[in-house]
Amino acid sequence: MLRAGSTSAVGVLGWPLEHTLSPVIHNAAFRSLGLDWIYFAWPVPPERLGAALEGLRALGAMGANVTMPHKETVLGLLDEVSGDALAIGAVNTVERLGEALVGHNTDIDGFSQFLTQEAGCDPVGRNALVLGSGGAARAVVKALADLGAAGVTVAARNPTKSSELELLYPEGVTPATWSEAGDAAANSDIIVNATPLGMNGEDALPGATFNRHQVVVDLVYRPPTTRLVERARAAGAGAWGGLGMLLGQAAASFRIWTGQEAPLDTMSAAALRAITQA
Repeated sequence: MLRAGSTSAVGVLGWPLEHTLSPVIHNAAFRSLGLDWIYFAWPVPPERLGAALEGLRALGAMGANVTMPHKETVLGLLDEVSGDALAIGAVNTVERLGEALVGHNTDIDGFSQFLTQEAGCDPVGRNALVLGSGGAARAVVKALADLGAAGVTVAARNPTKSSELELLYPEGVTPATWSEAGDAAANSDIIVNATPLGMNGEDALPGATFNRHQVVVDLVYRPPTTRLVERARAAGAGAWGGLGMLLGQAAASFRIWTGQEAPLDTMSAAALRAITQA
C-alpha cells in the first residue's frame, strides 16, 4: 500500500456519465488488493475536455478512462498515443508518465478476450456485422479483423462514419446504411451492437431475425439484458450483454495504471451487485 496521504487518483471522462460502472468495479479492485487508489466519475462536456486533461496533469492523477463522446477527439490532446489506439483513431485509457499523457486502447483486447474466451466464439472465416461507428465500434472492428473474420459490415446512423471505418480497415470492411442493417444481420455469423441503443428499452435491430448459429453481443451493460439480446436468445442464438467486454477492458486499464493483475472475480461481483441493486 502507498504511504498515508499519497492516494493515487484515476477516473473516467465522459458526457454524460449516468450509467457508468467503472468507479464501482475499479474501487472494488483497489480495496481487494489493498491499494491506496481511488477512482472517480468525472463528467466532462466536450468543450471542456482539454481543460480536464490539463487538470489530470496538474493534480497528479495517474490516468483516466475515456468514454463517449471523447474517445476520438481526445487523440489530438495527448502527448503520445500507442499503436492500437493510433491505428483505430480511438483512445479509452490515458496513462500519466511523468508529465506526459499517453493514450491507449484496451477495448480491442477486452472485446477479443470476451468473444473468444467467455463467448467461446472463433471468428476465423466468419462474417460479422457491427452497429455503430464510434470508439467502441472501431475497437470491435479491429478485434474482429485481428481474429481472422472473413468480412465485417459496419452500419452506422451517420453514413460518413461508416465510410471512415472502411478507410481505416480497407480489407474486408464494408460500409452499410442503417436501413440495410437488418438484411446484413441475416447474412452475418457475428452481430455486435456498439451503439447506446438498448439503454432505454430500444431495439438496436428492430425486425431483424436471428438463428441458432449466430453469436450476438450488445455492448450495452445497463440493463444487463437488452431487447436485442432477448430476441436473439429466443431465436436460439448465443447472445451476451456488454459486461464481459467492460470487465476485460477495465482489467487491461488496471494493469496499465498499477502494474498489477486485476482481481476480475471481485470486479465482476461488484458490477453484478450494482446492476441488480439499480
